[in-house]
Amino acid sequence: MASIQPKLSPAIQTYIDKGLFDRLPVSFSAFCFDQMKDWDLLFPNERRYFERLFDLLDRSGQPEVDRLFEPMRAAETQLGVNEKTWPKRQFTLDQVDFLNRNPHYPEWRAAVSTVFGKIDPLLDAEIARKGKPRLVVVISPADIPTGPDRMWLRIANRGKRVAIQQPENVEDFVPLLLTGLAHSQSAPSLAETYAGGSAPYDAWVVEAGDRLAGTAGKAVHCSYTRLDTYRKRLMTEVNRMVGSAEIRGPRQLSEHLKHMKVTASEADIARDAIMAEFTRATLLSGNGTLLINNTFVEWATVQAIRRARPSVTVVGFGVRNKVKPFSSLLIYADQAESNPIPTQTDTLGTYVDLEVFYQYILQEFEKYAEYRRNTVYLFVGEGMDELLAIGPADFPLLQASASLTLPTVHADCAKWLGLA
Repeated sequence: MASIQPKLSPAIQTYIDKGLFDRLPVSFSAFCFDQMKDWDLLFPNERRYFERLFDLLDRSGQPEVDRLFEPMRAAETQLGVNEKTWPKRQFTLDQVDFLNRNPHYPEWRAAVSTVFGKIDPLLDAEIARKGKPRLVVVISPADIPTGPDRMWLRIANRGKRVAIQQPENVEDFVPLLLTGLAHSQSAPSLAETYAGGSAPYDAWVVEAGDRLAGTAGKAVHCSYTRLDTYRKRLMTEVNRMVGSAEIRGPRQLSEHLKHMKVTASEADIARDAIMAEFTRATLLSGNGTLLINNTFVEWATVQAIRRARPSVTVVGFGVRNKVKPFSSLLIYADQAESNPIPTQTDTLGTYVDLEVFYQYILQEFEKYAEYRRNTVYLFVGEGMDELLAIGPADFPLLQASASLTLPTVHADCAKWLGLA
């Protein structure tokens, strides 16, 4: 059966019409077609990546392209790729099975890595030449049972600990940091201010609770709390399908879950098709994201970095609950309903988890050329008299010799982003 041509950008369609895809190894072009098949659900950054990738291949000489893909063509020959085993422009589960069952799959994987090992540095260099200041703020909850001297231990040697003056009203700590003003003044946050003058999906707030976004604006807001109704529906539906044997295997379950989108009655994020799909995929692809607030925050942040590459990112962790014994954690059960043991918060477990998550998040950002050498990271514990700043040497906080007020920190961040 002929494959359906996905809707793509005019630039990509031009490369198809010129025959570029037909001059590439069939498994490579098919994989790219599969990644682009839901073009309307890709973030602008993802679309630009494919346009830059095929622009690079198109403007390169054919002998150079042939040399680049020579290892992959050789691997396809070993695999036994032909029109019967791998129909043109198809990358279905049948092709996945074909690869996984083939004894030469390792050679093919190595060839793919070799190709991208040569392409990605060229694309990264293009990105680096267009670099701009970026900001990441990671906020830990006030209930962490330790002082700042025991915070951010895995990454502390990457930056500088900066003393912070405490506000008179402890409830103003986060508002003063993110908006420069007290909570009562309802000012827009750094993310909202930046989003007002930037492209869509360029400023994100990802949090366990529902208080960091500030006044309503254009910034993307992913909140574990706001997704409570949707999360419970997903858990109930998955348990029902598995328990009733309605789903025969992981393929059928995966296919069914693709249609379980968040609805407008469950969360405002449903009004944006891209974010609705992002939310579904995040909750159903991360281990524990449905059940543990901080696991959701960490995984949603990682996926936002990989897919959207935001210029401003505010991450807010919370305090997670203790995992109950025999709670069916791994089969999508709501612990509050499936286990009569009273729910208890776990501040010590939260601290241990977060020490790992800080490192994961920093490492994920630094994987990409967009963030290297031009990104300021602030790791903040709510109510603590010290924060950790990581970034370029010319960022003012890295030169501070005395304790700073939170409005000063906010002003330095705003100036760094060109907002002041």
